[in-house]
Amino acid sequence: MTKKEYLDLLTLMVQCREIDDRSAVLVRQGKGYGHVPSKGHEALMTVSYLLKEDDYLYPYYRGYHHMISKGISPEQIAKDFFAKISSSSQGVSASTHCGSVKYKVFPSAAPTASQCLPATGSAWGQKLDGQNNITLCSIGDAATREGEFYEAVCQAVQRTLPIVFLVEDNHYGISTQTKKISPFRLNIFDSGLFKNFNGRDVNEVFRYANEAIEKARKGYGPTILWGEVDRLGSHTVGEDHKLYRSEEELSSLSDPIKMFSDFLIEKGLLTKDEFVNLKTLVKDQVNETFEIVWANERDPEPQSMNLHKHLYGETVLQENLPPLLLKSTELTMVESINCVLNFALQKNEKIIMFGQDIEDPKGGVFGFTKGLSTTFPDRVLNAPISEATIIGSAVGLAVHGYKPVFEIQFIDFITPGFDQLVSQVSSLRWRSCSQWSCPMVLYAPYGAYIPGAGLWHSQSNDGWWTHIPGIRVAIPSSPEDAAGLFWSAIQDNDPSLILIPKNVFRKRKIVPQIGNVPFGRGKIIRMGRDVTVVSWGNTVHLAEEAAECLSQNGVSIEVIDLRTLVPCDWDIIKNSLEKTGRLVVAHEDNKTGGFGESILAHITSDPEYFTYLYAPPQIVARNDIHIPYHPHLLTTVLPSTKDIMDAIKLTLQDQEFKSSILSQVS
Repeated sequence: MTKKEYLDLLTLMVQCREIDDRSAVLVRQGKGYGHVPSKGHEALMTVSYLLKEDDYLYPYYRGYHHMISKGISPEQIAKDFFAKISSSSQGVSASTHCGSVKYKVFPSAAPTASQCLPATGSAWGQKLDGQNNITLCSIGDAATREGEFYEAVCQAVQRTLPIVFLVEDNHYGISTQTKKISPFRLNIFDSGLFKNFNGRDVNEVFRYANEAIEKARKGYGPTILWGEVDRLGSHTVGEDHKLYRSEEELSSLSDPIKMFSDFLIEKGLLTKDEFVNLKTLVKDQVNETFEIVWANERDPEPQSMNLHKHLYGETVLQENLPPLLLKSTELTMVESINCVLNFALQKNEKIIMFGQDIEDPKGGVFGFTKGLSTTFPDRVLNAPISEATIIGSAVGLAVHGYKPVFEIQFIDFITPGFDQLVSQVSSLRWRSCSQWSCPMVLYAPYGAYIPGAGLWHSQSNDGWWTHIPGIRVAIPSSPEDAAGLFWSAIQDNDPSLILIPKNVFRKRKIVPQIGNVPFGRGKIIRMGRDVTVVSWGNTVHLAEEAAECLSQNGVSIEVIDLRTLVPCDWDIIKNSLEKTGRLVVAHEDNKTGGFGESILAHITSDPEYFTYLYAPPQIVARNDIHIPYHPHLLTTVLPSTKDIMDAIKLTLQDQEFKSSILSQVS
């Protein structure tokens, strides 16, 4: 390093320390809400200092030192600390979870190691671009026991990704010592993959970091840098490490700033007086910056009216979508989805598909991707059995400008990737105020009614997915709706989850309509005047059967297929209910916590809706029990046509003539 680089780096290290110290004082004064200090980790700034402008940084929550060395100013850090309206998240995220699109600093999340798989997605995108940019992902030593860290390392090694993992080993996970649980000390990793060094020594950090970064730039794959440091302060400002660390231990810790300044003074690159002056100058600048930001009346605290503003991006208008063109032959739902994916891959070179067994000759367990990898071998790729890898890498690819359309083989198996879905995918736009977004499509077969599928191949869990803000949820029940919803989701600016009902996706062969199906618009599939039945997925066809059966006895049922649960078409329900005054909601998810309860809560809590009701609305849903294997047991827990008919009868009990008619229906 040159003298200028040495002195620049020292200035940044001192700046980081002063920000930590000032933040701690302000929290104690009640002017701040929390802070996670980097004291003792400053020498590791050398790694991020070596990054170029277009390199990505994925820090963990103890990441101010890297953010500063990547270019984020003390002023911006102060705005985030005070949660000002001009902060990077407009006050919705903690200060140490800030990010920057300009400097390519990904906003961190609190769940440990959750940044690792998105980081591999960015590195994957960089490799696809064919440029020599890299991604740096930092992580605390305790978090290296998280499964997502291992998955990320495997993904990076398998695909020879241009990524450097930086393990910041301060020997603690809050109060738990990690010496006996660290995977590196347990010899879990091949010693050729990681480099262990003294992370307190700037020169040693520089040597190992420079090698790892150049290795990644040249296309030779990842390195894990394992830098040992001392955590000089508590885990957070509000916690006291003296409760679990002895005075003897604390007195033995090394200060990387003192080590570095002593080295520069010894080499004649800095005098003691210059160092004292530097610290005084930086301290004054930091204090002044924080005072100005705190007192700035033109930069007020955030307003609650903006809370919903960035949950979703602007909806793509249907008239602005490119036309969807499918062959005019009869298609099942599986075939129509395959046609849409083929068409989309032709039209958009940024689409990447990734999932288990989706390459030919298998073409997916259910054939959704049959023939696609043969036509697009570089963009339709098999994934390992690793749902977190599938979802997490999609985040990084989407951030990097690609459009992931990724398959989960069965929705039952998505739970290992649940952390990525709720911690990263759903919240990224909201917590970054739309500076970052995650336009991606996840799709999976879902639901029961298949004999012999059993507990782990039959789940729906609609209520889970609708409970997560920031994700659009669609459940088509016909080939044309499946095609249109996929096409709309692929054009959308936000993440979508499309659930494909297994029981019907090969049964109905029709000529799909050429057109898009917008999210948030249900469909009346049978007009009626007496009762409204709202359903989606597999149970739509049960509702149709019930309506047809009852029509023979003079009962007129209106059947609505919602098609998308998030957003939900409340208007179509309202308009139908205004006409019929009676409501039945049918779905195959558990009754408790299912989306049907949300519909009933919405209807019964709104005075206008409530005045339309002639009878208590009913829910037909699965019993609150797991799905059994034997076909006879299966039918006893799932909603049936008879169950829907019985619910309709309940809503008609106030009409004697209809009760009489219904009593004749077996």
